[in-house]
Amino acid sequence: MDPIADMLTIIRNGCRSRKQEVTVPYSRIKTEILRVLLEEGFVNNFTLDAKKRKITIMLKYAKNGESVIRNLKRISKCSRRIYVPKREIPKVLSGLGTAILTTSQGILSDREARRKKIGGEVMLYVY
Repeated sequence: MDPIADMLTIIRNGCRSRKQEVTVPYSRIKTEILRVLLEEGFVNNFTLDAKKRKITIMLKYAKNGESVIRNLKRISKCSRRIYVPKREIPKVLSGLGTAILTTSQGILSDREARRKKIGGEVMLYVY
């Protein structure tokens, strides 16, 4: 079981059913991924419930009612890890989407990783 892929599926299904918020089990790595999604403008907000060990994610929609997140794609999986050096960090949809990487300096978006000039493991694409 891949808890990150499970979170992406919950978000994807919530967007398709036009829910305002979805809940996922808590983990530190999920919180860091959500922080990057928040910084990049793909979610409105998220809140942590320490007692229940849950994260509530407020999904973001455009003015026409469509989800800001078109797709979430897991790249590096448990069975196959994908690492990239700083020069080969992918641009998702020619810069319209975001790649999320785990690096030696934490979980970063592709823009942050390029700015800091560090490579890492490509976790997922968001567009």
